[in-house]
Amino acid sequence: MDVAYQPRARARRAGAGAPQHTEDPCGLIKRLAAVDDYYEELWQNLPAELSAPDFARRRAYLLGQVRPGDRALDLGCGEGDFTAVLARAGAAAVGIDVAPAAVSRAQARHPGLDFRLARSGEPLPLLDNSFELVWASEVIEHVADTARWLSEVRRVLLPRGRLLITTPSHGRLRVAIGGVERFSEPLGDHLHLYTRRSLASTLAGFGFGEIEVRAIAGPPLLRRILVARAVR
Repeated sequence: MDVAYQPRARARRAGAGAPQHTEDPCGLIKRLAAVDDYYEELWQNLPAELSAPDFARRRAYLLGQVRPGDRALDLGCGEGDFTAVLARAGAAAVGIDVAPAAVSRAQARHPGLDFRLARSGEPLPLLDNSFELVWASEVIEHVADTARWLSEVRRVLLPRGRLLITTPSHGRLRVAIGGVERFSEPLGDHLHLYTRRSLASTLAGFGFGEIEVRAIAGPPLLRRILVARAVR
């Protein structure tokens, strides 16, 4: 068994990636359950037809990295469109989300593909060393417990497996022009704001290597998306 990597980062939670305990002295499990409830209500109320921002750009990045025959996980799959992209590219794809409503949408939208529910704070319902590729697009900024989440990503990746991430870019100029409220509304669901440096540092702190982070989409110095590739 690949025990979850123990990074130097102070953000590391005790027991992340390890078997669950029944005690919850800090109320973390309850807080994570509340986050899941938030996304369940969100997906229940979203319109049937969605227009995902920068979908074409994110798809192009994914297609440049996936290999036919990859076992690939779409982590935070939503209604499953990227899971379908992976499948059409020749990967054996699995999509996972924390919201039952999202999983139901994905199953209805892409019948025949493998979609599963995984609640926050619980281990992913997947075996160790299961995937050559994990794709998490516009997900990490929403994750309440990043340490636990990245530990689970490491656990299910094979050695030399690749993690691909996209997340909004929050460089100094973009924040200075738009203001932090534009990117992190008090009642919004973006819990973390990433720069190229902070995203690379976070991945390195959890033992990922060969880290590449760059910004795409938009004029120079105002790119709005970070794309990252890292190897377990």
